[in-house]
Amino acid sequence: MAAAAVSEAWPELELAERERRRELLLTGPGLEQRVRAAGGRLPPRLFTLPLLHYLEVSGCGSLREPGPGLAQGLPQLHSLVLRRNALGPGLSPELGPLPALRVLDLSGNALEALPPGQGLGPAEPPGLPQLQSLNLSGNRLRELPADLARCAPRLQTLNLTGNRLDAFPAALFRPGALPLLSELAAADNCLRELSPEIAHLASLKTLDLSNNQLSEIPAELANCPKLKDINFRGNRLRDKRLEKMVSGCQTRSILEYLRAGGRGGGRGRGKAEGPDREEARRKRRERRKRECGEAEEAWVDEASRLLLRVLHVAENPAPLTVTVSPGVGDVRPFIVGAVVRGMDLQPGNALKRFLSSQTKLHEDLCEKRTAATIATHDLRAIRGPLLYAARPPQDLRIVPLGRREAKAKDLVRQLQLEAEEHRKQKRRQNVSGLHRYLHLLDGKEHYPCLVDANGDVISFPPITNSEKTKVGGVCQRLAPLRPRHVSRSCVWLRVLTPACAPIKKTTCDLFLEVTSAASLQICKDIMDALILKMAEINKYTLENKDEGSLSDHEVDAIPGQVSDPRATTGAEQAGSAPLVVEQVRVVDEEGHLKVVYPSKTDLDLAAAHVTVLR
Repeated sequence: MAAAAVSEAWPELELAERERRRELLLTGPGLEQRVRAAGGRLPPRLFTLPLLHYLEVSGCGSLREPGPGLAQGLPQLHSLVLRRNALGPGLSPELGPLPALRVLDLSGNALEALPPGQGLGPAEPPGLPQLQSLNLSGNRLRELPADLARCAPRLQTLNLTGNRLDAFPAALFRPGALPLLSELAAADNCLRELSPEIAHLASLKTLDLSNNQLSEIPAELANCPKLKDINFRGNRLRDKRLEKMVSGCQTRSILEYLRAGGRGGGRGRGKAEGPDREEARRKRRERRKRECGEAEEAWVDEASRLLLRVLHVAENPAPLTVTVSPGVGDVRPFIVGAVVRGMDLQPGNALKRFLSSQTKLHEDLCEKRTAATIATHDLRAIRGPLLYAARPPQDLRIVPLGRREAKAKDLVRQLQLEAEEHRKQKRRQNVSGLHRYLHLLDGKEHYPCLVDANGDVISFPPITNSEKTKVGGVCQRLAPLRPRHVSRSCVWLRVLTPACAPIKKTTCDLFLEVTSAASLQICKDIMDALILKMAEINKYTLENKDEGSLSDHEVDAIPGQVSDPRATTGAEQAGSAPLVVEQVRVVDEEGHLKVVYPSKTDLDLAAAHVTVLR
C-alpha cells in the first residue's frame, strides 16, 4: 500500500526506473507540495536509481535539504542541479563524497555557510575529486569553506556572484591549490581586498569582481599568464585613473598599467614597446578635447561611460503602443515593451554576441523562462499598434523561427513528439531547445501571443518568436526610413544600398518585449538588464570596427565605445554616442494606461559607468 502511494506521488521515479534513464528532471507546480509532504527533503526512492548521471530539482521553495542517501545511492552522478530552492543555512548531511560529479549548481538558495559536515564533502580524501564547475551564486554565503580547494582540486569554474563574501580564504590561492581554475566570478559581494596570491592561479582566464568594495587591484594580477578578461566595474578604487580604465579599456591595457606599477609607472617603456591601439585612440581623443578647451579629467570621465537617451512619448511623433486584451490576464498577464535605436548588429560577431547575451539572460535572470521571457524583433518588420492577447491553440497561427507556418496546437504537438523521440534515443528525461519550455504551457486552454497591425503573430511566449521579425538574416532590399521612425530629438545616419540588390540584413532598430506570469517588476528588471547589455555590446562593436574580427568570448567581456560623427552633444563628440530608448505604452482596450517603459524609476542603474539622459 505504501509503495503504491509513493508511485502515485512520484510517477517520474517509477518511469525513470522502468526505462533505466540516466537523466531526471523534477520541476513544476506540483513539486513543492510533494516535497513538503516528504518533510522538505527529496524522496528516499530517488536515491535508488544508481544509473542516474544527471539530476535536476529546481524551483521548489519547500526543499530545505537534499536528504540522506544521495552520495551512497547515486555513485555515477555527473551533474547535480539544485537551483532556486530553499537549501540552507547549511547542507545536512553534506553532499559528498560523489566521486564522479563534474557539475554542481546550488545557485539561488539560502545557504549561509558550508562548514565541515554541512558542506560540499570531505577534504581528505577529496569528496568531489572530479568536480569541474561549481555554482554558488545567489545565496547568502559570508565565507567560503577553507578546504574548498582540497575538496574539489580539479575545479575549473567557480561562480560566487550575489553572496555576502568579504574575503576569499587564503588557501584558495596557495600555489598549486587549484591548478585548473580558469573562471572565477564573485561580482555583487562585499569583497574588501584581493590577495596578491591570486597570481598563483596559473590557468585563470576570466575574473569578474565587479560591484564589490575593493580599493586596490594588486599589481601581481598581471602575472596570471593566461588572464584574458577582467571586470572590476563598480569598485571605488584609490587610483582614479585605474578606476576609469576598468570602465572602458581593454583587459590588455589594464594589465599593462598594473604591470608598469600604476599611474606614471610605465611612461618610460611605452615608447619602447609601442602603444597599443586603445592607447592611441585615447591620446587622439585627449588631443581633440584640449583643442576644444575642455579639461582632460572631464573628458576621461565622460568617454568611459555608456550613454542611454530616453525618448519620451510626448517627444515621439509616432510612439509604439501595445494594447492588452482582458483574456491574457489568466494566462501571462504582464508585458513591458521598449524600442531601441542605434544598434549595430551586422551579421557576424556582433549579432552572435547579442543573441548569446539574450540566451544567458533567459538562463539566469529569467530562470529558464519560468520567471519571464524575452523577445527581440527587427523594428522594420513590425507595423504598430500591437495587440497582446490570448487565443485558443487551434486559432493561433505563427511562422516560428526556423520552421514553417503552423497552428500553435500543431507546433506544440510536434515539439512534444520531437522531445519524446529525443528521450527514447538518448534515454534522458531532459531535452534541449524549445522542448525545454513546453511544460510552461501545461494546463493552458489559451496561449499568449503578440499580434501586429497586419494581423501577424510576431511572438508566442514563452516558446518562440516569428521568423518575420527575426533579428538579422537576409532580405531583398532595405526600405527607406519612414517618417514615423524619425525623432525630432535625434539625428540618424543610415546607409542605403540600391533598392534592387539582395543584401544581408543589418538590424539597427529593435522592438523588445518581456512577458511574465509572475510580476510586472520582474519584466522591468529584466528589460533594464537587457538594455544595459545591448549598450555594452554596441559600444564595443562600433569602437573596434577598425581592429578586425575578434572572438565572441573576447569581445563580449570587454565593452568599448560608440562613435557617431553626426551626434551633437559633448558626450557624443567624445566618442560615446548613446543608444536611444523610446518609451512604449501598454494600455487596456479602453486606452487606459497600464504601464509605460522606461518610466522615471526605470533604468535607474547602479552601475557607475552608465549615464541615462532623460
